[in-house]
Amino acid sequence: MCGIIGILGDQPAATRLVEALKRLEYRGYDSAGVALLEGGKLKRLRAPGKLSNLDAKVRETTLKASVGIGHTRWATHGQPNETNAHPHASGRVAIVHNGIIENFRELREAMEARGRKFETETDSETIAHLIDEGLSKGLKPKDAFKATLDQLRGAFAIAAIIEGEDDLILGGRRGSPLVIGVGEKEMFLGSDALAVGPFTQRVIYLEEGDWCVLSRTSFEIFDAAGQHVERAETHVPAAGAAAEKGNYRHFMQKEIYEQPDFVGRTVSAYIDAYDLKAVLPTRQGKKALDFTQFDRIQIVACGTAYYAGFVAKYWFEQLAGIVADVDVASEFRYREPVLGARTLAIMVTQSGETADTKAAMEYCKAKGVMTAAVVNVPTSSIARECDAILPTLAGVEIGVASTKAFTAQLCALLATAVAAGRQREFLSRERERAIIGSMIELPRLIGEALNTEKQIMALAPEIAKARDILYLGRGQHYPIALEGALKLKEISYIHAEGYASGELKHGPIALIDERTPVIMAAPHDHLLEKSLSNLQEVAARRGKVFLVSDKAGIKQAGNAPFGTIEIPECERVIQPIVTVVPLQLLAYHVAVEKGTDVDQPRNLAKSVTVE
Repeated sequence: MCGIIGILGDQPAATRLVEALKRLEYRGYDSAGVALLEGGKLKRLRAPGKLSNLDAKVRETTLKASVGIGHTRWATHGQPNETNAHPHASGRVAIVHNGIIENFRELREAMEARGRKFETETDSETIAHLIDEGLSKGLKPKDAFKATLDQLRGAFAIAAIIEGEDDLILGGRRGSPLVIGVGEKEMFLGSDALAVGPFTQRVIYLEEGDWCVLSRTSFEIFDAAGQHVERAETHVPAAGAAAEKGNYRHFMQKEIYEQPDFVGRTVSAYIDAYDLKAVLPTRQGKKALDFTQFDRIQIVACGTAYYAGFVAKYWFEQLAGIVADVDVASEFRYREPVLGARTLAIMVTQSGETADTKAAMEYCKAKGVMTAAVVNVPTSSIARECDAILPTLAGVEIGVASTKAFTAQLCALLATAVAAGRQREFLSRERERAIIGSMIELPRLIGEALNTEKQIMALAPEIAKARDILYLGRGQHYPIALEGALKLKEISYIHAEGYASGELKHGPIALIDERTPVIMAAPHDHLLEKSLSNLQEVAARRGKVFLVSDKAGIKQAGNAPFGTIEIPECERVIQPIVTVVPLQLLAYHVAVEKGTDVDQPRNLAKSVTVE
């Protein structure tokens, strides 16, 4: 998505803002800008393209302002031009924003009806107008900011400055990260510790729903309800800011919680949020995908990426009407598959260096088949050598057990399936709009799914006692059951297996007893009744079923489950992306309960570059 920085200092801020943005350019590089309070008046400098374009503008100015905000953008709403570049302004207010405001259309239309004029195509401009409108009604800056936050739906990190308020920066977060940097008679606000690293090593990580009021010598932090709260201060060595765990115990936990931000970033690369349509990204030197050329899709991957491809098999067949097969890369070429000229081979890989996946791609290319790669590292071997690239924007993932890379892969694959469906005239425009609208909600929905952590922590000791665990799922949730089992075995060393729920009675039910917990992924959908029949089969044999479902699904299950984990209700096609989050948390907390090395589990490596 985007990177933001705010400085409330005692020396000229413009060049310092650019210095911080250079450390955030990995978060976005479509445009950049700064807003400063020069003599109490707002001054903005913005430029499309690389940050160097903004840097050149800043160097030409003589602005002495010591308070300002900055932004480097990954375009979501609106073209990457100077008009749509942040900071956005309205009246006395300038803001920078990272995230997606889901309800910006209704907010904007209501304000336009009240006579407000908008200059950009972005969702972010709405925030500036809301704050300024609050000020025009006589609210104090702090109250206008809080009133604005209360009206926003979606995921965001925001920083705001106001004309006439030379000793004030306002900030707030929901779903996207935000940190306070505490200096000597200076205060900073940034997307991560890396942003404020050049200025201070004293960092406070805001928690979900927090918002803050900064002056040069003090800060106040409030929770979502507006209650004053205290948050711990962390010392972050400047050299280690990029790899800092923050307030999290392990990198895996941090990366689970980063998912709203990086899912949002990946979704943004694949959609036109204003028109609610799928847009496949293109890269120089790579072909654009035209799914009317293909009759079959062959997905190849390893481990967690294989399960992402397995979910995508359902999506390509159901949304695009195209036959899709999925293979484990280590087996693919050895079975000598028959590949026709109208086959598209999609490699799914986090690192882009996985040896088996790379060899599978080379096999496909030798057969004259077009190849595409869903990949997180654009400079990797597979990214360079494939015909078309489908990037995931999950950032660096340090924990060996993949979490945010998996959900980013799912987002890229879903958007690609929607685009394929439209190209092939299989998917209606109305259905496309509904799916893309639901994808825009994913950062918020994942944030709500993360709220299950305390409940999962209470369940973890019971699960940790088990020697064997079964995971069950139907339809698109079958691969999610497989992924949940993989996560648990990877980091807790408990034997876990995933099964299609309907296969239970064909063998695995023999394993059921009171000592074998069963984790069932079954949100409310057209298969729920069949899933609940399987649940009853387990309960009848004294098995303890832990049901992961939404409110409607849990209500329908009644008293049959031993325990439940409630996820938010959402459009069915995106349910797998939301459902997997509590399964990640469950694996994490069971591993913590057992005292294993969560980030570096035994015998495993992050990228397997040998066969």
